[in-house]
Amino acid sequence: MAIGKMLFNISAMAVDSSLQRISRLMPLEAILAGLARIEPVTPRACSLSSAQGRVLAANITASKLPAQPIALRDGFAVVASSVADASAYAPIPLAPAPPRIDAGEPMPAGTDAVLPLEAVTLYGGRAEAIAAIAPGEGMLAAGGDVSPGAILCRAGAYLRTSDIAVLSAAGITDVAVREPQLCFAGGGASNASLVPAAVDMLRRAVAAAGGSVFATDSAPERVYEALAEARAHAGIIVGGSGSGRDDASVRTLAKFGRIEAHGIAVSPGETAALGFIGTRPVLIVPGRLDSALAIWLLLGRHIIAKLGCGIVQDTPRVLPLKRKIASTIGLTELVPVRYEQAGENTVADPLASGYLSFKALTGSDGWIAVPADSEGFAAGTPVAVRPWP
Repeated sequence: MAIGKMLFNISAMAVDSSLQRISRLMPLEAILAGLARIEPVTPRACSLSSAQGRVLAANITASKLPAQPIALRDGFAVVASSVADASAYAPIPLAPAPPRIDAGEPMPAGTDAVLPLEAVTLYGGRAEAIAAIAPGEGMLAAGGDVSPGAILCRAGAYLRTSDIAVLSAAGITDVAVREPQLCFAGGGASNASLVPAAVDMLRRAVAAAGGSVFATDSAPERVYEALAEARAHAGIIVGGSGSGRDDASVRTLAKFGRIEAHGIAVSPGETAALGFIGTRPVLIVPGRLDSALAIWLLLGRHIIAKLGCGIVQDTPRVLPLKRKIASTIGLTELVPVRYEQAGENTVADPLASGYLSFKALTGSDGWIAVPADSEGFAAGTPVAVRPWP
């Protein structure tokens, strides 16, 4: 009797319609291919001083720079041919004495080189060159920095600190950027202590990818309303994607929009979901920290890149594996690795799979992705190790 009652309860749980269910895991490649429908955000004007990390919406060109030849070093402006045979043993008198010039100053008319200060000796009002110089040495020709109409920065590029400096030096004060604005919310009550950490991590990752946070709300409904009213370009819900008693993020999204996928063939992060409010994407990531990180790296940052017409910035380091990695066919698996020295070579040592512990995350130097069509990698296989955000 007790066994029969137990079986009945298990059966009842199996058909409990109040729980979110994952019927199948959608391949990651299929989801990434579907991101082509995402519409880029409208460009906006932005001051150069606040444009760092943003995605350029249009090519930036400049007029001829410098407009006239300038000195690249402190010294004396000369005609190179006039000192072609000068040396310490055969100095050449310079009459009149050549003009002094500082780096960045326009070259005097008729001169074509800058002799270093130590290449000229001065005796009262007399000057002698004690070294030869080639035409163009020590100076920058007109247009040497950029020719007229040349592209300084291309649309889709992320403006770096060095880019900002160059554009500022070129006299550019405003640029057009695409800046996706996102809403965040926590979904579900489970792992409540982890959700704020995951939200904060993803907020920082979005900023690093050229986006900004429009608002953070504790209720997913507020995020969906903001998307419906076009007050944000995308939403990320952290938590509530599974089949726990308090998990309802996916069902809530279905009431406001549509679900494209619930259950993604990745590990960790298989309970993640992707949906849309109109044309605006909503990514629901599991509340587990390692799963949220994996979904961001494998999917979330691609969504931001589509919204901004940018590219996913990857700078992998190719290293041989220290040990074998076994993986399940059909799952894209994210694996943290640590750099180790093996003699004169550096190797990638895999630390974990499936669940990525706090220790594995902080103790690793980067991550690799095992594709869904692979059973894993043998020891010694070269793998692309990507940095953590």
